Amino acid sequence: MVMVALADYLCGMSKKFLLGIGAIGLVFSIAPSGHAAKKSHTNPAPPAAAGSTADPGPAKPLGTAGAWSAYLAENKAGKVCYLVGHPEKSEPAAMKRKPAMAMITHRTQDNVSNVVSFDEGYPLSEENDVIVEVGPEKFPLFAKDDTAWARTSDLDRSIVGALAKEKQAVVKAVPKKGHATTDVYSLSGFSKALALIDKACDIRR
Repeated sequence: MVMVALADYLCGMSKKFLLGIGAIGLVFSIAPSGHAAKKSHTNPAPPAAAGSTADPGPAKPLGTAGAWSAYLAENKAGKVCYLVGHPEKSEPAAMKRKPAMAMITHRTQDNVSNVVSFDEGYPLSEENDVIVEVGPEKFPLFAKDDTAWARTSDLDRSIVGALAKEKQAVVKAVPKKGHATTDVYSLSGFSKALALIDKACDIRR
């Protein structure tokens, strides 16, 4: 029952966040080569946790480092600090899908930090784990709708720690229909972007 509640919470967070992003156009167009095109300069809306009653307000950019951009939104209830990255390469390149993205989120109002999510841009097979390979480590994430999540907060922290020290992350996922996909993320700048949201939300490591 705990896992079901966690899945519902994370799924709610993902849907509201992605709806906010979609509403104002922070997306990467996947070029025929599979590489991401230039991103919009419009700020994304902050992610909102399921059951949260307070809108954290508009996001302001904290900075961009490499392929990663950091943002902060806040109101009297608390802060939401998050970073967003997109893959530099996706295979199969010809597959029709929404832009894939990776996110790390802190929410002071809910006392939540280091929430890792990978939106794959298509309905995932929920019978298969999404595998995130970072250096020599492999992390299994559960699939819910079009997004993959860590099963525990400890796993979230382990993934974030690995992302901060390696150069590349590879995400392998299985859709409900069609061929499996592989997304390759450059981790150049990840540590700097992470430091920006850590400082903004007073997260210590």
